[in-house]
Amino acid sequence: MAPAPSPTSSVMTLTINGEKYTLPLDHRTTLLDALRDHLDLTGTKKGCDQGQCGACTVLLDGRRAVSCLQLAVAAEGREVTTIEGVADGDRLHPVQQAFLDLDGYQCGYCTPGQICSALAVLEEHAEGWPSAVTTDVRPEAGPAPLTPEEIRERMSGNLCRCGAYVSIVQAVARAAEARADSTEEVVA
Repeated sequence: MAPAPSPTSSVMTLTINGEKYTLPLDHRTTLLDALRDHLDLTGTKKGCDQGQCGACTVLLDGRRAVSCLQLAVAAEGREVTTIEGVADGDRLHPVQQAFLDLDGYQCGYCTPGQICSALAVLEEHAEGWPSAVTTDVRPEAGPAPLTPEEIRERMSGNLCRCGAYVSIVQAVARAAEARADSTEEVVA
């Protein structure tokens, strides 16, 4: 039997990678700690615990979120996607495959957060969101070309202490190309 909630805790249901998890959590528990310590989803990494490194990046309703700054209670009723939920069974997501093929990692610690950010970058770009380096921000201009400069700016919230940035940029570019190719096939 689950312990009764106290004034500082609640029994909450979190939807993570398409599955519902009901558990009692202190209201001060971060989403990162709920994932790692309560649900044993350890793919999301704890880096700085201050929202500065991006190692803990997950997708919250399809948008990037640093889970160390997100309270778990605030994620109730929202869809959380962690690195464990990115692949389709044994088939890697094209972003994961590009990171693997192009060595977009060295030690691998930041890789889950990098991949989750890259997924959001591709979605934001496809929706026409400008970045700080986008030269033409008019909506009618459409998405800016996803140049290495654009990718670096859009991925700038994720640090890699090993310095795999060149390969990370190449991996995101390859995944963008694969996404564009699959979109063209659907249209054709």
